[in-house]
Amino acid sequence: MSVMDWVSGRVFGMVHGKNLVYNTCWEDPRLDRVALQIGSSDRIVMITSAGCNALDYALCQPERIDAVDLNPRQNALLELKMAGIRRLEFEDFFRMFGQGHHPRVRSLYADVLRPELSPWAQRYWDRWIRFFDSRRPFYFRGTSGSFARMVNVYVNRMLRIRPYVDQMLEADTLEEQRDIYHRYIRDRFWSRIMCFAMNRDTTLSMIGVPRAQRRQIETQYDGGIIQFIKDCVEAVFAELPLRDNYFWRVYMTGCYTRECCPEYLRPDNFQRLKDGLVDCIHVHTNSVEGFLRQHDQEVTRFVLLDHMDWLADRHFPLLVSEWEAILQRAAPGARAIWRSGGLRTDFLDRVEIEHEGRRWALPERLTYHRELAEELHKQDRVHTYGSFYIADIAA
Repeated sequence: MSVMDWVSGRVFGMVHGKNLVYNTCWEDPRLDRVALQIGSSDRIVMITSAGCNALDYALCQPERIDAVDLNPRQNALLELKMAGIRRLEFEDFFRMFGQGHHPRVRSLYADVLRPELSPWAQRYWDRWIRFFDSRRPFYFRGTSGSFARMVNVYVNRMLRIRPYVDQMLEADTLEEQRDIYHRYIRDRFWSRIMCFAMNRDTTLSMIGVPRAQRRQIETQYDGGIIQFIKDCVEAVFAELPLRDNYFWRVYMTGCYTRECCPEYLRPDNFQRLKDGLVDCIHVHTNSVEGFLRQHDQEVTRFVLLDHMDWLADRHFPLLVSEWEAILQRAAPGARAIWRSGGLRTDFLDRVEIEHEGRRWALPERLTYHRELAEELHKQDRVHTYGSFYIADIAA
């Protein structure tokens, strides 16, 4: 391991080990619903992240969702959202998680929300509920939110192009949106200072990109990490409509709108969750493998996000043992989805597992749906991952 890899790993560990990293999910659940085909008998194991997508999947009425994350702060955020769904009226809930600010959040928390939380989540929000009551909205908090805030300062005060950004967000057609981006934003935004910032491992760590993913991109993509980021932004702003792209809107403005927000923030869906759908979600602070080793039920759906990039680079034996646990718990007809920073990945081809008394090459146990994954990936409103994968698991 090189010195740069060691330093980058230390920075990434410090960022992720002591902070709320994700204040909103950065994976498009609209694609996930098509890929997973969630039904009433499904039991889902997923990585929590910010909890938005667990709430989205719950609207499909599965039997059970187990949200698992090694970072207890991420789980505390999902617990707070679940407490708000159970105990708040919609307008108060939308102020907190739609607008990212509520003037009475401290009293609502103390009197209504806190009793619904686990002891660890109580201790966390006892200190940090102030994220919701200051002038800076919640979505400019956490490490990813802090980075978004810095970009907004750059846009508003240094470049002074906020009016064009707002016009682009409100454009009636994709053609109008593309014209505003190309004419007024693109060349000014990608200044030398922005390219310098986006080329730093510290910056990438703030938004959850480990050096392993950077290395994948730089070895597979012409122009390296900077060109990859530029092309991702180009696709989002010039090729995909922004009107329903709540992922980018929230980081460009600090809040959602009633028309552009995650499904759990819509009044009808909020009420469905409150009426009982939220109760299928169970929160666990653990690794995916650690949870599966303790879990005694079969699992039909696995949502693995992009964490295997990091495991494959730094902890390959853990990747192997995680897949052994997945195979042990996978029900007949089980399906997994995951994402990667790389345009293509081969690390699963190198995984060999012990299962049913014999040794298997992992690809022998997976049936990929590559055409569907590629088609969905093109529609991804986030558009910051290099690739998307859907695979059925031979139980």
